[in-house]
Formats: sequence, C-alpha cells, structure tokens
Amino acid sequence: MLDSADLTSLATLDALLQEGSVSRAARRLGLSTPAVSHALSRLRERLQDPLLVRAGRAMVLTPRALALKPVVHDAVAAAARVFQEQEDFSPARLRRHLTLSVTDYVLLVFGPAFDQAVRAEAPGLDLRFLPNAVDDVERLRSGDSDLAIGIYAELPPELRTRPLITDRLVCVVRRDHPVARRRLTLDQYVALEHVQVAPRGQPGGIVDDMLAERGLSRRVARAVPYFQVGLELVAGSDRVLTVSERIARKLAPALDLVVLEPPLPLLPFTLSMVWHPRFDGDRGHAWVRERLLATTRALAPPQPD
Repeated sequence: MLDSADLTSLATLDALLQEGSVSRAARRLGLSTPAVSHALSRLRERLQDPLLVRAGRAMVLTPRALALKPVVHDAVAAAARVFQEQEDFSPARLRRHLTLSVTDYVLLVFGPAFDQAVRAEAPGLDLRFLPNAVDDVERLRSGDSDLAIGIYAELPPELRTRPLITDRLVCVVRRDHPVARRRLTLDQYVALEHVQVAPRGQPGGIVDDMLAERGLSRRVARAVPYFQVGLELVAGSDRVLTVSERIARKLAPALDLVVLEPPLPLLPFTLSMVWHPRFDGDRGHAWVRERLLATTRALAPPQPD
C-alpha cells in the first residue's frame, strides 16, 4: 500500500526525471534545492540506481531512469486526476497549457480558425506549438507533447489516433515559368529542379518512391522544413514544388504561383491527431480534440480543376 510519503516521493521523482536537473525540479515543486537533493539521495537508495549522473556540466538520466520516466509521469497524472474536483465541465473555466506538435501546414490551413474557437470559448487555455519531429511518439509518451498532428504510417498500439483532414498533392511553379501554360509532363517534371518540404528533415517520400518504380529520379535542389518557405523559394526560381493543394490554393495567389496537376497518380493523404491514453479521461484535452475536429470538418474538401 502507498502512503503519503510514497506519493510525495513519486511526485519528486517525476519532477527530477522530467527536468533532468535538481535545481529545475526544485523550482517546479516549489521546494529548496537542498531538499530535492536529499530526496534524490533517498530515491537512489530505494531504487538502487543513481538515476541522474553528471555528464560535463549537465546531468543525464541513467537507462533505468529513462525507462521509469513515462511510467512515473503517467502515475502522477493519474493520481492527480483522482483528487481533482468533479464538476460540470466548462471550457471557459480552463486554466492550463497544452503543447501540440504540428507542422506549419496545420497553422496555415486551419490554425487561425482553431485559434479563434479557443479564444472565444476557452480564453484561459494557453497553447504551445512545437514542430513535428522524428521522435513525436517519444514526446507523447514522456509528456513533452500533449497532442501531435501529422502523417503517421505506423504508430505503437497504445497511442490513440483520429483522422482530421484529407488533402492531395499538386505542383506549383511561378506564373511566368516555361511549363506554366500547358499540362506538366512527366519528362518535364523529372528534368526540373525540385524544392521539397520535409517537416521532419527526412529525405525521400511518396513522389520519389513512385518515380523509382518507373526507373526515374528527380533532383531535390532545396529541402526545407516549412511549407511557406518552400513556396517562396519556388516563386523566385524555375524550380517546382509538389505540395498539398490546400496550402497551394491558400498561398499561391499572393506569391504569383500557378497550380498544376502532377504528372503522377498521387493518392490523397490524411493528417491525424495522436495522443497518449493518459488523456482519455481528461475533459480539457478532449475538448481541444473536439474543437480540432469541428474546425477541420468545416473546411471544404480539396477540389481539382
């Protein structure tokens, strides 16, 4: 059976593992640094592991600590929910912050409408947006991210996911580009220099896979992490960008770009939101998910010319 000392130790351990620093954990807990240092000593003795070790001027987690980090964080969150007052939920009474991992696609396509809904209904909710990364899954497990939105081929079975929005790929070039006035052929497409938007920094993708199936390849002259930057690079060059239609239709007019049909049979794609099951019973988190769904459902589907 757990006693009050165990719960206090669990909260202290969570702060230490999340912060990776005695001083930062102390600030997080509202305690003195010596008090947290003594608590760390007791935890080391109890768990028979150093937990935090010196690496130059910083501290790093031991393998045991890394394994415990998501488990302890979930346990503390679950314990906190037990003692929360159960009352009629109202987004207007929310006083918290959430961290979302997204690309600038999300912020450009439905970010403004989502923000308007949050401001109107939950003015006390603070949102922090981080760029998507290859470790989105680990950030959800550790609590560094509360919700992720992106394209995910495979996910661990314990994570929750729900589709948000469907889009398709088109090509964009500057308005006075030599290929802008006629249908883009595959030969022209391969001969052009390409700009690629790779939010997670990884090369390749569906376009390169389909070209390889045909014994072809393209030259990616510029690979950038942001859609806005990719479009601006195309506007000032003879390069081509294969990009989501929603982004293209939204930003192409201001940049004097022309939208063309791609010379490949590219299938539509879906962005999904992903979260850890620790938030299944969190009514504030659930409200944010529902707002995202309502916002994206209000968008018109992409329509080819």
